[in-house]
Amino acid sequence: MKPEQIKIEVERLDLSEKLMLVEDIWDSIAESNSELPMSVWQKKELDKRYEAYQKGDLSLHSWDDINTSIRKKINET
Repeated sequence: MKPEQIKIEVERLDLSEKLMLVEDIWDSIAESNSELPMSVWQKKELDKRYEAYQKGDLSLHSWDDINTSIRKKINET
């Protein structure tokens, strides 16, 4: 099926069906993420960061701390 045909079919769906479709699409992408290409510089950067993490050279933050920080910045504007 061509993308144009898919769009027409999606437009016919109600909201809950569209949301379920989006979820299925994201799940499909997540399952095949090992197939996503990664450039050499991206791989090197990830390796560098992982090495720093293993050495304890990175300061890590909890999700709660990050979430709080972002919310504070948003509320300041």
